[in-house]
Amino acid sequence: QVQLVESGGGLVQPGGSLRLSCAVSGSISSIYAMGWYRQAPGKQRDLDAHITNSGITNYADSVKGRFTISSDNAKNTVYLQMNSLKPEDTAVYYCYIGVLRQGVYWGQGTQVTVSS
Repeated sequence: QVQLVESGGGLVQPGGSLRLSCAVSGSISSIYAMGWYRQAPGKQRDLDAHITNSGITNYADSVKGRFTISSDNAKNTVYLQMNSLKPEDTAVYYCYIGVLRQGVYWGQGTQVTVSS
């Protein structure tokens, strides 16, 4: 069974930083992509950042220059460094992985609240 466990969410003031982590465990063949989505109350789930197994990254326009995605392939872990956080970044953040011949798996989500 594949499990994704997220950590690092919490309450932060505007302008602050958080680092999210997502550790993957279980039987997986080959991860070809990892990333983070967010979902604010009443809104759809939107992509924030994506990284391929070759290190190619992609960001939503709203987070470019503020968020950085990285991965440790040896540890099957993906990170999201979030700087200059804004109240509109408040959401539940979900990590995901794409695995060859297995499909896409999701984490349970971690709450990020940006408020003074």
